[in-house]
Amino acid sequence: MTNRKIGVLVSGRGSNLQAIIDKIRDEKLPIDISIVISDSPEAFALKRAREAGIPAMGILRQDCADKASFETAIDDALRGAGVELVVLAGFMRILSADFVNKWPQSIINIHPALLPAFKGLDAQGQALQYGVKIAGCTVHFVDAGMDSGPIILQKAVPVFDEDTHDTLAARILVQEHTILPEAVKLWSEGRLEVKGRKVRIRKA
Repeated sequence: MTNRKIGVLVSGRGSNLQAIIDKIRDEKLPIDISIVISDSPEAFALKRAREAGIPAMGILRQDCADKASFETAIDDALRGAGVELVVLAGFMRILSADFVNKWPQSIINIHPALLPAFKGLDAQGQALQYGVKIAGCTVHFVDAGMDSGPIILQKAVPVFDEDTHDTLAARILVQEHTILPEAVKLWSEGRLEVKGRKVRIRKA
């Protein structure tokens, strides 16, 4: 049986990428990370990928004539690697509707908030400013909207009075490292069924 293939888009440290690598290795999941792509040539995530023997490359926006050609380069690289699922693991660029529509229900994203609350940038800061008592993270399918696709998994964390942006972000990140690899596993097992806005998780 051929392993299912994913591609991971990253912009920074790649701790969520590492969590997926560890999950595949530790649980011997039949999944191959076929390619890791970053929009930053200095991203530590690329080093993580190469150390794990995963093909990794930078595709830089400034090297492309426009956003469309930038996204075409990413799309070509993903398809050339045989990718079936695109995982956004800290990818800090908004993908266009044209790109997303080429991958229907085949892109997932991790967002550091309990969607639909606190969409967009700095969700942790938004949560602190609003004064919520519970924050968290969400894995969702990506659609053409801003953090608006069907929700796959969520995990809540408490918000403490003494929290700073960094302490809350660190607490959320621990849970990101749990639910993003789990969502990839569920996808690989064919257990995710999307009906409208709802994602049903079939029993194993």
